[in-house]
Amino acid sequence: MTLMEAFAQVKDHRRGPAVRYDLKEMIVMTICAVLCDCDDWVDVADWCEEEEGWLKTFLVLAKGTPSHDTFGEVFRILDAKVFENCFRQWIASLVGVAKGVVAFDGKTVRGSKDGPNTALHMVSAYATALGVSLGQEGSAGKGNELAAIKALLDTLVLKGCIVTLDALGCQTEVAEKIVAQGGDYVLAVKDNQKNLSEAVVEFFATAEAFDFRNIDVQKRVWVDKDHGRLETRRAVWVADVSWMDRPMREAWKKLGAVGMIESEQQIKDKISVERRYFIVSSGVKTVEQFAHAARAHWGVEAMHWVLDVTFREDHCRVRKGHAARNLSAIRKFALSALRNDTLHPDRSLRRRRKLADRRPDYRVSLLGLTPRQ
Repeated sequence: MTLMEAFAQVKDHRRGPAVRYDLKEMIVMTICAVLCDCDDWVDVADWCEEEEGWLKTFLVLAKGTPSHDTFGEVFRILDAKVFENCFRQWIASLVGVAKGVVAFDGKTVRGSKDGPNTALHMVSAYATALGVSLGQEGSAGKGNELAAIKALLDTLVLKGCIVTLDALGCQTEVAEKIVAQGGDYVLAVKDNQKNLSEAVVEFFATAEAFDFRNIDVQKRVWVDKDHGRLETRRAVWVADVSWMDRPMREAWKKLGAVGMIESEQQIKDKISVERRYFIVSSGVKTVEQFAHAARAHWGVEAMHWVLDVTFREDHCRVRKGHAARNLSAIRKFALSALRNDTLHPDRSLRRRRKLADRRPDYRVSLLGLTPRQ
């Protein structure tokens, strides 16, 4: 699927003199510019003006390239949901069907705060093995993150995937949606589910006190040494929830196990220990699967870090209408292309982004552009 094909379903609602520049061409121009180290509409417009000759290899550009105000206005009114659906289709054509761990997490786009209005909060679904975002859903502030998680789940095919969520997403409705979409889950349990949390913590405390006597338990230990830091991770997984109260047990669709991860870090003489507890669906069959999913969840947090550091997302002041949400999707679009680079896998993402700016042949290979006939 080419970029132009990916955005074929985006409708242009502009009329009359406002339709000076082709919408799909503007989308492709913006993706190219963001890939090439541009972070706001001024950067995008300047880059397109300088690269107009190269862009005309692939686009008509009958009226040249737009100003930064035109870019901002067009993306302000562009339907974000339709645009994100195109993004999901392009990612699917790029990487195929997602498998393995899909981590959900939210991030506030701090620069999008507009006066008294709440900053945009984006929830992303991140395929950890592929290193790409499968989709995103926006909400007004972190307080609406749960609704965004549910809406995003409705758009994804999760057959064969294990979905991970932090404690905010540990909700019976969320578990039901994951299962309905064909997936399994590993959900962190904390005090927002007070009764469940107390029951799971008490179960492990009692079971440990009796050395898991008469309990079918799987355990694994991993030790990592790095730059003076010693980390020992212990995973404990019990595929038995019959000890739970029946109403609690039956409230969670396809619930099959509980798990605990203990992380002990030693730096010189200082030792810290953290325990995290999880509920796990019955499709997760081994302690290795459970531990891998719990550890892989950090991948979505790493993506958010990259968006801040490499794409400078929190410093971007784009905030009118749908513009911040649409630009967020384009950043993830560009990040997915960079992560799937096979020519320079040893280079950092920042270096790849700058290389795309300097090397037209490299950006063509990343985006799969084809010259127009």
